[in-house]
Amino acid sequence: MAKFILALDEGTTGSTAMVVGEDLTFLGKAANEIRQIYPKPGWVEHDAEDIWNATVMSARQAMEKAGVDPKDCAAVAITNQRETSVIWDRDTGKARFNAIVWQCRRTTAFCEKAKEEGLEQYFRHRTGLVLDPYFSGTKVRWMLDNVPGLRADAEAGKCAFGTIDTWLIHKLTAGVSHVTDPSNACRTLLFNIERLQFDDALLGVLKIPRSLVPEVRPSAGHFGVTKGLDFLPDGVPITGVCGDQQSALFGQTCFDEGQSKCTYGTGAFLLMNTGEKMVPSTHGLLTSVGWTVDGHTNYVLEGSSFIAGAAVQWLRDSLGFIKTAPEVEELAASVPDSAGVVFVPALAGLGAPYWDPEARGGLFGLTRGATRAHIARAVLEGIALQIAELLDAMAKDLGKPLTELRVDGGASANNLMMQFQADILDVPVMRPKNIETTALGAAMLAGIGIGMWDMNRLREMAAVDHRFGPQFVQAERDAYLNRYKSAVRCVCGHAC
Repeated sequence: MAKFILALDEGTTGSTAMVVGEDLTFLGKAANEIRQIYPKPGWVEHDAEDIWNATVMSARQAMEKAGVDPKDCAAVAITNQRETSVIWDRDTGKARFNAIVWQCRRTTAFCEKAKEEGLEQYFRHRTGLVLDPYFSGTKVRWMLDNVPGLRADAEAGKCAFGTIDTWLIHKLTAGVSHVTDPSNACRTLLFNIERLQFDDALLGVLKIPRSLVPEVRPSAGHFGVTKGLDFLPDGVPITGVCGDQQSALFGQTCFDEGQSKCTYGTGAFLLMNTGEKMVPSTHGLLTSVGWTVDGHTNYVLEGSSFIAGAAVQWLRDSLGFIKTAPEVEELAASVPDSAGVVFVPALAGLGAPYWDPEARGGLFGLTRGATRAHIARAVLEGIALQIAELLDAMAKDLGKPLTELRVDGGASANNLMMQFQADILDVPVMRPKNIETTALGAAMLAGIGIGMWDMNRLREMAAVDHRFGPQFVQAERDAYLNRYKSAVRCVCGHAC
């Protein structure tokens, strides 16, 4: 029987498993939802055991659908929501508190106080990140300060911290491995991205014991082997680990400097490969590690928008404009344009380049003639316009313009929005045949880790489904961008 890779894709709302063949085809797929926990407004948690149980269920179902024998699993790959944080007991293997999700804003006051103390540049210089509740470090500090007995146990070396990749590896290896890769470590506010190691000074500032943090290994490397599972045999190597957005960049075969991709999921995440050089951003972006493969580390510039597909869900669930998310394209296409209606997708604050957690979404330019269709079209355009701002910032940081954008994620199937994205960027937008590039990237890394492929072979195997060429004249492009920027000024104090 042919060998396969089991790719585990841990998202914010669910756990997905993919069975990936040696020709990169998906042989089977299954997904199960993760329960969302909202203890207070702005707080978001997951039960870590829910994540594990959903993972096991998805893995078993995906292999059953693919009709494969678990004994033929050549390797396990993991890609994950990056900043979500778990602390567990080393002896019992049980989480000491719910996982605090990347979306959680409970540490906003802590971050603001740290900024007032002049620590923003201190962290930015070492980590490439801004002081924001988004990242793991302040979440870990909150747990240590607020979970009874946790700090004392952590300082005694009785506990372990990890992002979701680390938690799953802990479970897959029966607690033997406490490891992560650079793409996840760099999202913690605790990792020096130049030295590629957890930083004692940063740990000290946040009062986090070094014994809590995992060992960092190459993204295509050896993270341990399976042990004591009822859905995989013992001894299957875990050889590919990468944070979800970097994994999607790898899955798009953006291996070279200047190549970029945008993943349209709940939020939208835009990454550009800057090669083996760190590019500090002066335009509100983040500098992160992309991956480490064959002894080489690639860096990325990243811009994130917290709301993308979530805006379509808002049209469906809160406003009742559509019954299913795919219907938004037909509704938006029923009118030739948005009739001057502008939507700013700040329903959960604004990410890069503004970093304004207090900004709120806005609809502008409404008239008596505005219809559901105009608003739906404005929502799709708003998602694309925020990406245009991010790419403009990236081009300024890198010192050269974008030549193309590769896209993936569920919303990239929307042809109307992808055409508008090409129009507003004035560059081709390339969509692959397989838009599940997050899981694909992790599988590629795992395959490299066991010698199944190399990067040149992966380039040859990549296939484009559709190319959206820009059609706007410059005056149209400028009009859209100017209206959008004016609208942003109304919702974001940083832009005024």
